[in-house]
Order: sequence, then C-alpha cells, then structure tokens
Amino acid sequence: MLTAVLSLTGALVYGAADFLGGLAARRLGAVLATAVSAASGLVLLAIALPVTGGAWSSEAATWGALSGLVGAVAISLLYASLAIGPMSILSPLTALVSAITPMIWGTVVGGERFGPMAAWALGLALLAVVLVGFVPERGAVRPSARGLAFATGSGLAIGAFYILISQTPDDSGVVPLIFSRIVNTVLMFGVFGLLVLVARRASPAPALEAVRETTPRTDAAAVAAASPTDPVANAAPGPAPAGRSDARTPAREGLAVGFAIAIGCGLLDALANVLILLGIRAGDLAVAAVLAATYPAGTILLAAAVLRERIAPVQWAGLVLALAAAGMLALA
Repeated sequence: MLTAVLSLTGALVYGAADFLGGLAARRLGAVLATAVSAASGLVLLAIALPVTGGAWSSEAATWGALSGLVGAVAISLLYASLAIGPMSILSPLTALVSAITPMIWGTVVGGERFGPMAAWALGLALLAVVLVGFVPERGAVRPSARGLAFATGSGLAIGAFYILISQTPDDSGVVPLIFSRIVNTVLMFGVFGLLVLVARRASPAPALEAVRETTPRTDAAAVAAASPTDPVANAAPGPAPAGRSDARTPAREGLAVGFAIAIGCGLLDALANVLILLGIRAGDLAVAAVLAATYPAGTILLAAAVLRERIAPVQWAGLVLALAAAGMLALA
C-alpha cells in the first residue's frame, strides 16, 4: 500500500513540476530552464540531507551518478522525439515504454511476483498511462521511424533511471539523488554554455536571447525532468526583442519570472524524485514505475485549473483508471 501511495503521489508532483517547467521554458528556453531546475533541486536535496539522513558510499555515488547521466539522455531523446511529432502518438509511447522497462526488469531479474489482483491492476495502470498521455491532435500525421526510435529510446532511458536508482543502498537516503542532480546540473549548464558560445559566434544579439531563439519551441521543450506530455509547453511569444528600448524592461521581467518558475519546478521535481525513490524502496520496482508513469495527470489537472485547458474524455478515462489501479495495488 505504501508503495502505491508514494508512487502515485510522486507522479502527481512530477506532473506539477512539468507544468511549471512548461511555463519556465516559454521564458528561458528548454535548456536553461532545465539547468536552473536541476540546480534548485540539488540545493533542496542538500538542505534536506541533514534531516533525512543517508549513508555516503561509493555504491550510492556510482548508481546515483549513472542515473543522472541516463536521465540527461532521456530528456535529450524526449525533446528530439516530440520535436519530430506527432505528440499524440509519441508521448504515450514514451510513457508506456518507461513503465514496461522497469516492470520487466523487476519481474524477470528482480524476481518480483504478483497475485491475480495485482496483475490486473498493473494492466489497468499501463492502459491508464497511455490514455492519460494521449493528447488528441487534429490531422496528426503518422510518426516517422526516427520519431518512433527516439520516443522508444527516451522511454527506455526513463525506465533505466528507475532501475539504476533502485540499486542504491536502502540506508543511503537521498544521497544517490544528490549525485544524480550533480551530474544533471553539470551536463545541462554545460550544454547551455556551449549553445551560448555557438550563438555568440553566429549572432550579434545578446547571448541569452540568441540561445532562446535557437532553442526548439516544441511541446516537448517545456519539460523540465523528462516529461513526455506537457499541455502548457506549446510555443508562446517570448519577451520583446532587446533591441527596442521600450521592450527591455518587460523582457527582463519575463526572464526574472522564468527563473523563479524554473526554481519552483526544480524543487517539485526533487520532491517527486524522493517520493518515487521511497516508493521503490518500500515495495516493488514494477509497481512504483508503472504508477510513476502516470505523471502527466498532474500536468493535465493543473493546466485545466490554471490555464483553463480542456481535458479530453480519453484523458479523464485514464485518470479514473490510474486511481482504480492504485487502489487495487494498495489492496493487493
């Protein structure tokens, strides 16, 4: 029961983080928003360490660092896949693969076994993952082989993140997540710095504005911690060009708001990581990973409440199935 509660709660927090990540990416661009959120999450975990405790060990550091590296790969492939589109197909595919991968690992390698009710609940949860992540698009084209490959790769990497983090010692607390965040932060700021250097050579515009203009404005680009569905990530007009004196103040205000939102995104994302990790340690990896894959539900609900975006009937069905599956897993 504890695994189901922690994992589903973590999924909802993940979704809330993705919602803020979408708003931040509108103002900062995907790369900088992701870097800032990774750094703020690292600060939160470092502050929480004395309270939560955790044994430092080479094992915790190694598995944590590897999970951070794999997480960065997952985000990159996610951006690439959804930039190709269509999101309505590639998004649920990514979520489904991210759920199935650790489930297979847990049952085949980890020897996890489930009764009839738990097996049915996992099946319902997988269906819920697809329905919740499905964003209806009018006139959606068939996905290309490249898009399918990137989406599958992203799902595999997300699933691998759960597998790697599950290998960490139980007494390590949040220590592995700290190392994971360190790797993520260094990589994302490194990518941002590289983009700044390239932008400075290619454009006389200020570096940050140049990077924002060269950052792909896609549905996927708004995701801060690897989220395959983010309805608030559609491209929105950024601040006015810095070349006009009357537009500089709004532009700076937009950047300040973007940084604040990205920081909030990182805090929520770190909290979600902690909840998912505790869920994995409290029970089965398969259960925790499948329920965690329903994280788009949090994004969808916040987008509906704050931005008045409509939730499609198929997504409502997915939300209901996710709750039903969580209840069945808790009872099982």
